[in-house]
Amino acid sequence: MAGTRDDGESGARETPRTRVHVVSDVHGNVRDLAGAGDGADALVCLGDLVLFIDYADHSRGIFPDLFGTGNTDRIVELRTARRFEEARAFGARLWAGVDRGPAIEKAVRKQYAELFAAFPVPTYATYGNVDIPSLWPEYAGPGTTVLDGERVEIGGRVFGFVGGGLRTPMRTPYEISDEEYAAKVEAVGEVDVLCTHIPPEVPELVYDTVARRFERGSRALLDAIRRTRPRYSLFGHVHQPLAPRMRIGATECVNVGHFAGTGKPWVLEW
Repeated sequence: MAGTRDDGESGARETPRTRVHVVSDVHGNVRDLAGAGDGADALVCLGDLVLFIDYADHSRGIFPDLFGTGNTDRIVELRTARRFEEARAFGARLWAGVDRGPAIEKAVRKQYAELFAAFPVPTYATYGNVDIPSLWPEYAGPGTTVLDGERVEIGGRVFGFVGGGLRTPMRTPYEISDEEYAAKVEAVGEVDVLCTHIPPEVPELVYDTVARRFERGSRALLDAIRRTRPRYSLFGHVHQPLAPRMRIGATECVNVGHFAGTGKPWVLEW
């Protein structure tokens, strides 16, 4: 990714281009993940590897595998209506008598084994809000670099990574406080490409047009974008955003897409 190359005809030499593919919200899409790095110098993954419930197909995911499609239909209905207390009570009745922790961990481990094996080399990844960070070291091979509140250079540009989501009534596995999240954003500092799972807190970027609700974005992330002016802010989390991209000052903010649904990476080339 560095140096020059000869074009083989005129003898002219030019700097080779770097191509990075970016995915987010993989949610169990192993088939397309296996080819997501084809033609790229590196793959960047912004998290949410696990598929717990597929809101488009209620037969897919950990929850329907355990409790069936009918019960999944009901819990999705309650969550979509933002009746979170009823959803939790309904879920508690289903989980009664089931050793929840081991059941979920077993299912997540199965998914992680398949997903991490599909990552190309090199892959740079951070966590989504539905991921379980404590399990990643067991599955990330030598070609996968996991970063959270950290930086790495790819093709001469500095990429910063901040994983996870902020606390919500959904209570997904990797939700952290606003203060903890802000500290990770601060630790990353000035970068060329700021990679996060959740978007900055801008209404057009956090509103999901299908779920018809605002997801949580980060005010600290928005402030950092305005202050440090990275070339790009890349994120996922909102599956059907009102605005898939917009400019904030000098920064192009891009929702790289719902990979579980599209199967296609977003391409960054320079």
